[in-house]
Amino acid sequence: MLGIAVIGAGHWGPNLIRNFHDRVESEVVLVVDSDEEKLQPVRARFPDVRTSTTFDDALRDARVDAIAIATPTTTHFALAKASLNAGKHVLVEKPMTTSAQEGRELEQLSASRGLVLMVGHVFVYNDAVRRVRQYIHDRALGNLFYIAMTRTNLGPIRGDVNVAWDLAAHDISIVNYWLATDPVSVSATGRSWINPGLEDAIFATLHYPDNVLVHLHCSWLHPRKSREVVVVGDRAMLVFDDLQLTEPIRIYDSVVTAERYIDSFASYRMAVREGDIVIPRVPGAEPLRNQCDHFLQCIRERKKPLSGAPEGLAVVRSLEALEHSLRSGGGEVPVASE
Repeated sequence: MLGIAVIGAGHWGPNLIRNFHDRVESEVVLVVDSDEEKLQPVRARFPDVRTSTTFDDALRDARVDAIAIATPTTTHFALAKASLNAGKHVLVEKPMTTSAQEGRELEQLSASRGLVLMVGHVFVYNDAVRRVRQYIHDRALGNLFYIAMTRTNLGPIRGDVNVAWDLAAHDISIVNYWLATDPVSVSATGRSWINPGLEDAIFATLHYPDNVLVHLHCSWLHPRKSREVVVVGDRAMLVFDDLQLTEPIRIYDSVVTAERYIDSFASYRMAVREGDIVIPRVPGAEPLRNQCDHFLQCIRERKKPLSGAPEGLAVVRSLEALEHSLRSGGGEVPVASE
């Protein structure tokens, strides 16, 4: 079994502990959190797991093969760098770092040490997200026009990064995975109402190659939780709703046929085709379990992760450009290349 140390026992850490501590493929040998109170529920639920308030304990423990980091974003770089320098494989939650420069340093360090560095872009391990990617790659929707993504909820409001680094990171990782490329440029507007300097809601447009537009609406200040994605192509349209656990995907045989001139309501109606709605069956495996299993497999088989350092760095580059646009009044900002 591979020995795992989980750093951070707050909101997400317990989910990592649950998935890694199966005592077959891996076991959690140490959980670290600087807040003693957060360790108490861990001890109650996992009495056989050692806990500590000192991160260095994970670096020194010879039983620890890999370190999973689930801490505030601003701490990711320092913790991941120390872990890699200690010879530990690393799974770091999204986003990988708060700057592309830091991301490149981690990428180079992991490569030079021959260690797995994986970023927790959990949605690329979602079976429904993978199914949508297959539809896009098989051109079942035809040529893509645009993708509209809504990710909203009432809280939780973070104090370390804005809503883009928290929520838009998910959506950018999904689209990069679907289109197998990065955006060329981004533009964004947003406002800070709760924490000065940290936007609580943003509206962003990402320009991808082949004239594909992606619109993002991310908010911590919304009365309704929404996780909906609409993909529009010239052959069909698709809706992915992550909150619909049994039927997350619907494919609409609906298109608008281009006509040079529409001179009546009847001819307009003829230009629109509204066909059947198909609801494909999608397995209900837990995405985080898929992600954790993939991390262990990459360590054992020395495989390149699906959401490795290059993919994590690509998301950070887009977030940096998005941040620049927010600070400059919403203008279009090119995304830095590799």
